Amino acid sequence: MNIMDTIHSLTELFHHAGSQYQIFDLGRRVQTIDAKQFQAVEAGQQPYPFPLQRHAHLAIAFWNSPQSKQDTIQPWIWFLRLPLDERSLLVQADMGNFIKFVIEATGANLQAEPSKEQQDKLASNPYIFTPKDDKMALFTSQLRVNLQQASSQYYEHAQHYLTGDLGWNNWQTVGIQGFADVCCRLHQDQNSVLVRKALLQLPSEPLYAILGCLEHCNITEKLALRVKELLIKESQQSNPDLFLMSAQIRALAGADKKCLQSAITLILSSQRLSHPEILIAIVGRCWPALQDQTIATTFLLRLAQTGDQILFNQIFTDLVMQPILRMTMLYIIHSEADPKLVSALESLQNNAKQRQ
Repeated sequence: MNIMDTIHSLTELFHHAGSQYQIFDLGRRVQTIDAKQFQAVEAGQQPYPFPLQRHAHLAIAFWNSPQSKQDTIQPWIWFLRLPLDERSLLVQADMGNFIKFVIEATGANLQAEPSKEQQDKLASNPYIFTPKDDKMALFTSQLRVNLQQASSQYYEHAQHYLTGDLGWNNWQTVGIQGFADVCCRLHQDQNSVLVRKALLQLPSEPLYAILGCLEHCNITEKLALRVKELLIKESQQSNPDLFLMSAQIRALAGADKKCLQSAITLILSSQRLSHPEILIAIVGRCWPALQDQTIATTFLLRLAQTGDQILFNQIFTDLVMQPILRMTMLYIIHSEADPKLVSALESLQNNAKQRQ
């Protein structure tokens, strides 16, 4: 029997090859996807949990079992961008095409080191994408933590800088990989305390870098409260820095749900603070907070009040694609709301009809 007739998913491919693997989403936040959940997604039994622009952006790390406990795991990594349908389900034909590419290039033998020709053949398929540097750094750090491997060579220098001993303005030698390592290891080496204290001192460039790393990590309660404090302080300025507030809101993505929702409620209580940049930050990183119908309705009203119907259509379409938000968004469409929001929703629906 042809091997293509027996393998219909990546899960089956890895099992056939005897490889261990981990799946990450790289579209919204850098985070792992449970293997059983991914198996259900592959089988079309449930939608992809974190769609972005109607695609699943995946990092797949797989490796062979080491010969001994002393051997370091050296995973191979694929970065895949796979299409989703209007229900956020994987398009099976595209998944099949990618598996076909793999089998044609390797013969489904993932145990052997791929040759240069095999690597080139795999790299040329249309589903491969290159993540941005910041997400690559976070993925690398998270994978090392998951595999219980040592951090990168940049970790200790980043830690040293965050103590303040090198001088806060001497940040140029600290790479994003070092900050990513620290943020992915908040629960060890007192890193959470280190970051929490440093947030009060950091110059603009390293501050944005640290906040950008935190948005992909689950953060401790005290660290979340510090970020929220700084957000509130900035919001009370006569001329608040909306781009800084956007970064602070995104950094709360991995905070406790109650903390995150209270921070978003605070922002949305003010039309002045509900700038498109901040609204985009909320939907891009903090979308689970919109499971609360009151928060979601207020969010959509602020979005409508920007007067940018194109932005409203884009964001609403993105939100309704999120499996955990779909029913909330559809309920809001059919409920009584502020006239401004009703008008924006009607324009959205008219636009959708014209495109059919």
